[in-house]
Amino acid sequence: MRLHNVEDQKSLTPQLALSFLKEGNKRFVANLKAHSNLLEQVNETKNGQFPFAVILSCIDSRTSAELIFDQGLGDIFSVRIAGNVLNDDIIGSMEYACKLAGSKLIVVLGHSRCGAITGACHGTELGHLTDLLAKVKPSIEYVENTHNDIDIKSQEGIDLVTVHNVDYTIDHILDKSPVLKAMFEEGEIGIVGAFYQVETGEVNFMKENFIDKK
Repeated sequence: MRLHNVEDQKSLTPQLALSFLKEGNKRFVANLKAHSNLLEQVNETKNGQFPFAVILSCIDSRTSAELIFDQGLGDIFSVRIAGNVLNDDIIGSMEYACKLAGSKLIVVLGHSRCGAITGACHGTELGHLTDLLAKVKPSIEYVENTHNDIDIKSQEGIDLVTVHNVDYTIDHILDKSPVLKAMFEEGEIGIVGAFYQVETGEVNFMKENFIDKK
């Protein structure tokens, strides 16, 4: 489903917005595209946009949210940064997406075989990347403390850090943004975590947070 006006967007629930993404990923895995006429979408969106979700994902070239959720122009806000970590500019972008542009859902999307998480687990240091990867340290420490039998540099360890990094990011979005927290507590938006399998194209939704005020 495409949202063509502000009334469509306002009537949408966070739960329904999530269902659009789940259905889109099923189409992607089945190689069935519902949003292929890009020039038509350019014409449809020339006077405005009514995106239903904002998705924070990694810059990994295999994790384009528009593709893996089979969404078209104007359907979602896509925020991308190595390791899908959080900073003030990203929080501000989410506040814009939800409070001003009407999006109903925030998704934090991690993925398997993430180079940024791998680098953090191996202690990589390189220019400004060093500070970025430092944002993963809380998740590394969590996995080391709760799974002391697992090598943090192994693929299993890296995947555990990736999953916890998603949960950690979700929690801190609400902690750091009174704007988004208020919208969440009023049931105006939902916030969910997800994990994309680069090997299969499937997205597993791990943590779904909604408050139904109706």
